Amino acid sequence: MKINEIRPQDNDYLQILNSIALTPKLLYYYGNWPEKRIKTVAIVGARKNTKYGEEIAYKLAKTLGERGIIVISGLAYGIDSIAARGCLDGGGKTIAILGTEIERIYPREHIPLASRIVENGGVVASEYHLGDDLGKHRASFLFRNRIISALADAVVVIEARERSGSLNTAAHAIEQGKDLFAVPGDINRQTSQGCNRLIMSGANPFLGIEDFLKTILPNNKTRSKKAQEAQISLFASNNDERAIMQLLSEDIRDGDIIMEQLGMDVSTFNQTVTTLEIKGAIRSLGANYWTLA
Repeated sequence: MKINEIRPQDNDYLQILNSIALTPKLLYYYGNWPEKRIKTVAIVGARKNTKYGEEIAYKLAKTLGERGIIVISGLAYGIDSIAARGCLDGGGKTIAILGTEIERIYPREHIPLASRIVENGGVVASEYHLGDDLGKHRASFLFRNRIISALADAVVVIEARERSGSLNTAAHAIEQGKDLFAVPGDINRQTSQGCNRLIMSGANPFLGIEDFLKTILPNNKTRSKKAQEAQISLFASNNDERAIMQLLSEDIRDGDIIMEQLGMDVSTFNQTVTTLEIKGAIRSLGANYWTLA
């Protein structure tokens, strides 16, 4: 596989990384990045998962893949690799962010999975290359979690101990303003303790795939046209607000594209989206990307 490199500011899908702390200067990768922002869900969890966790991770990822939603994870043992396989089996594209140099896919047992990801139009990426000489240093695995959460619209923690890398990803998700979900589990099971703590601290409980989809796809994939029109009528008080909400309902989320299509100047756009955000009609995804609330 050929190693490529890209700066986040050179790709619409990656530009959201410019809004996070410690933006990576370069990403090294195999495969092809999406050309624009599309819905992305991070699925993370325990390396030593249970059958319960495996079933949820696989079914969720497969459903997301079938619906054209990108699944992102870390290619690790357990939930991460299960999610990648589920998405691929659903005919979807998945992204894996490594905690090692791009030349050293880890774990090595997942090299065939990495190849399958790339062959099916996905990406295997890292902000490190051999010159960084990181090997398998634990800090690099934790550090890459900020990228996983940043690229996702929502983060789902399937199973996690009270101290785990998955909770580190959850912490980044909270800091970045992402939708965070955790799967509740048996209070006596160690791999459920982290998720139960997240829910107690305010994370959304993951109670089923369809309920989850209704939350992360509030626009044309789950709402009828009549419901979308009702929402726009409820919040939009002038033509500019109505026009912006209409484009967002059509899943156009890039502020620059919205301004271009509407012929709207930057000042008017910023004032309008600020008003809509205060009303609770829309919310920011960072880097001038927006979605209906």
